[in-house]
Amino acid sequence: MINYVSPEEAVSIIKSGDRIFGHGSACTPNLLYDELAKQSSRLKDVEMVSITQQGNVEIAKPQYKDSFYINSLFTSAPVREAVNSENGDYVPIFLSEIPILFKNGILPIDVALITVSPPDAHGYCTLGTSVDVARSAIDTAKKIIAIVNPKMPRTHGDGMIHINRIEKLVWSEEELLTINYSEKVGEEEMKIGRNVAELIDDKATIQMGIGTIPDAVLQCLHNHKDLGVHTEMLSDGVIDLIKNDVINNKYKGTHANRTITSFCFGTRRLYDFVDDNPAVAFMDVQHVNFPINIMKNKKMHAINSAIEIDLTGQVCADSIGTYQFSGIGGQMDFMRGAALSEGGKPIMALSSRTKKGVPRIVPFLKQGAGVVTTRGHIHYVVTEFGTAYLYGKNLRQRAQALIEISHPDDREMLDKAAFERFK
Repeated sequence: MINYVSPEEAVSIIKSGDRIFGHGSACTPNLLYDELAKQSSRLKDVEMVSITQQGNVEIAKPQYKDSFYINSLFTSAPVREAVNSENGDYVPIFLSEIPILFKNGILPIDVALITVSPPDAHGYCTLGTSVDVARSAIDTAKKIIAIVNPKMPRTHGDGMIHINRIEKLVWSEEELLTINYSEKVGEEEMKIGRNVAELIDDKATIQMGIGTIPDAVLQCLHNHKDLGVHTEMLSDGVIDLIKNDVINNKYKGTHANRTITSFCFGTRRLYDFVDDNPAVAFMDVQHVNFPINIMKNKKMHAINSAIEIDLTGQVCADSIGTYQFSGIGGQMDFMRGAALSEGGKPIMALSSRTKKGVPRIVPFLKQGAGVVTTRGHIHYVVTEFGTAYLYGKNLRQRAQALIEISHPDDREMLDKAAFERFK
């Protein structure tokens, strides 16, 4: 007989000074965060580490700053305010190396808060939609508290955890958090998607970052053949491509015949698709994002995005000036892995301007901006106005190529800046 307890009893084992790990994306344990907020008066200096958090995340709100400190490894909207205040901070790190922080005791975990699928006949739950860094967190945590949710898909791969390893179990039938990127894709994103799709070869293995542009790219791949997937993140856009045999993983250099990811985030349709699906493997991010494993795939095509890029090819993808917006994530893991792959293509895709009309191709990055992909790693840059190939080009040639794919109304400004800099 499994002993399920209330959220109140479950989080009572957390004490002041503990470092807690919070499961990410659709697995974000908001039920437990809500209870921690209720018990905040007894708690001081509890540190929460996590990657992409979704939903309410009550403990990240300013009124709980004396009880909880948000030490983010990848910043998302619910914790962004805290991270950019005295109540939190950001750790710059490649996604593939976050498990090292846990395993080597650099950020030892006292209590891991996770969401899992119900146990099977053998007593094994799974980490569901997010194996990513959670695998190493539960392997090293002193204690584990788990929300058991029958709506969490049971996924194949590295996410197994036996029920006997879990200190406290809480039953919940809440709907999982969802997002629908396809609803947000406009004509500008589709133009970028078509430009990127032209670069993707048949029999290529692809990685997509998160957001509307990667989703637009997937919508433009239905005439391709024999694609594979080796990615850190999976979205709804792959479902029809797999069902129509566009993605069949036949020609990958590693994990042939299986779609490889570390987590997924999308609609209920995606969660139902990955549920007990042996053709999709959710694996430890230390394995998925390790550049040597990525480069084993021939024609590895990595598709990522950016906040801004300067005329020499430096890419800022994690901050707006000094304001921490997201994180390094897996961009460099895959950009480097794709560059080293035989026939691989590292692709940076971005709109020429923000929704507010601010240029993304700029003479200089904003003061305080973080360089995620260096100008030594950049190869292809794609906007709605075309493609620039920067690899092997000098600084003047790069500037000219980027100006040609910038927004037409920005080109005079960029030409003047390039002339002033390079004479």
